[in-house]
Amino acid sequence: MLLNNQIAIVTGAGTGIGQEVARLFGEQGARLLLLDRNAEANQATADSIDPTGERVIATHADVRDRPALDAAVSRTMERWGQVDVLVNNAGIYPRQEFLTMTEAQWDEMLDVNLKSMFHLQQAVLPRMIARRRGKIVNISSVTFHLGVANLTHYVASKGGVIGLTRSLAREVGKHNVHINCITPGAILVEAEKAFVSDEQVRAFVSEQSLERRILPVDVARAALFLSCELSDGMTGQTLNVDGGWVMH
Repeated sequence: MLLNNQIAIVTGAGTGIGQEVARLFGEQGARLLLLDRNAEANQATADSIDPTGERVIATHADVRDRPALDAAVSRTMERWGQVDVLVNNAGIYPRQEFLTMTEAQWDEMLDVNLKSMFHLQQAVLPRMIARRRGKIVNISSVTFHLGVANLTHYVASKGGVIGLTRSLAREVGKHNVHINCITPGAILVEAEKAFVSDEQVRAFVSEQSLERRILPVDVARAALFLSCELSDGMTGQTLNVDGGWVMH
């Protein structure tokens, strides 16, 4: 029970990595506020963890909506009086050639993948600083280390996540708040089918050192490590969970 009596907020909890993070954290004793713009999927995740609703709150919100995020954090405080962990996982990754990319597509990517983390960290950090404790895990992507064609806006947003993590860790470390980052590789999620072909998947796996698909639970376990006392000596770091694709 590595998170016993800890209060955690997880974004993008309706599917994929966020769903597995929520489930694993629930198994490890955390009480959870789950955020997702897909209300039905988010509620299903919450019900799978605790159908009574005593330990899990499912909140329908778009991470681009600052008032909705502030309200979610306030709801967490009203219910449980603290926020110990924030996992910034919500993100999008539509492919688009750079020269045909519109400003609206660029802005949407940055707003969802990066600016949302600015909003949520501003919302939770005053509470963490006041208690002199807190763990924040930001989900970036191995594509930042690789550079990937037709994903310029995505890679830029995920590079920004790493920069935000490093600089903010310097700023709040004196308050005993830890901020770290995970760069997942090619993760086997349902949404992948809309963007990636079977041939591309085989190419991903061939580049890895581990000859298997990396699963959402693999990322969730890294998030658990970065959210509990086992990582108390770490901040400002980036962990690859990519099957040994990139090494740095």
